[in-house]
Amino acid sequence: MTEILAVAVITVLAVVAPGADFAMIVRNSYLHGRRTGLFAAAGVAAGVLVHVTYTMLGVGLLIASSTFLFTVVKLTGAAYLVYVGVRTFRTRGEVEVDLEDGTGLTPLAALRSGFLTNVLNPKTTLFVVSTFAQVVGPGTPAVQQVGYGLFMSLAHLLWFGTVAVFFSQDRMRTLMLRAQKVLNKVIGSVLAGLGVSLAFAPSH
Repeated sequence: MTEILAVAVITVLAVVAPGADFAMIVRNSYLHGRRTGLFAAAGVAAGVLVHVTYTMLGVGLLIASSTFLFTVVKLTGAAYLVYVGVRTFRTRGEVEVDLEDGTGLTPLAALRSGFLTNVLNPKTTLFVVSTFAQVVGPGTPAVQQVGYGLFMSLAHLLWFGTVAVFFSQDRMRTLMLRAQKVLNKVIGSVLAGLGVSLAFAPSH
């Protein structure tokens, strides 16, 4: 029971803490609408499952203990965040986004944006690896570990799904689109800033 509570508390705190996933979901939701935000949230949840899978297979521990491998993951994730951040920052503020005209992100593109933001984020790598390494004991059954992984993924889906619904509401979205130019620069700067900070963060 103590192990279950520990996993639950760590997961909830990690999910709610603002980061690259949050900024990505907010951007997709206010710019392209609720459906796009929800698909991006599903992509984030799928990304978590990737982290859980390689952690259970032992690869996560290798990345955490190898400076070279972790650096590769860190720099790849950092480069992607900087790329998305710069693109968001440079988006023209006067461009109107009509949710009915179909010019927004496709469901697959939205899913991919959420997936890549999460799966390339070394902070998620460390979150999943450290949780399994420090909380899950060597005697924990594989089925129970799978349950922990599914819980982590579900927690991300529920939280970011809620964020997507909130930021895609008509009133909230209208206010955001009025301030689109400023918001694009703020969210773009946050994403790029996260990427730069990750690139220069110590590997251990």
